[in-house]
Amino acid sequence: MAETTEPGGTSDLEAILREAGLRITRQRRVILAILAEGGDHPDALALFRRASRQDATISLSTVYRTMKVLEEKGAIQRHTFEGGPARFEHADGRHHDHLIDLDSGAVIEFRSEKIEKLQEEIARELGYEIVSHRLELYGRRRK
Repeated sequence: MAETTEPGGTSDLEAILREAGLRITRQRRVILAILAEGGDHPDALALFRRASRQDATISLSTVYRTMKVLEEKGAIQRHTFEGGPARFEHADGRHHDHLIDLDSGAVIEFRSEKIEKLQEEIARELGYEIVSHRLELYGRRRK
């Protein structure tokens, strides 16, 4: 399992866990490697399934505890898409929005300058400055 030094890579995530007082066990290294490699939005159960294929001693509680600390430290973001389980993604990426496929559960990341400008315009007209925002679109593929 290669250690990555990219932002959000395993060594960055390990440092965050160490600072929070957690030991970096073999099981946590497996979880961190999966997080560093994945470009999707897994939930805790999906992370657990992937990790347990590599190390059968990993418990679901270790996954939850690890994700909780990473979220508290700002390394990952938790998303709860309409009625589904909490899903996770790296917090270090460029701002983007999400389109959730209601049939497959797929989460598609996108960025639209038109939407960003429109949001800024609406906020300005109402006398506000946007501090942060999330946009989630829910849809089905056209037939």
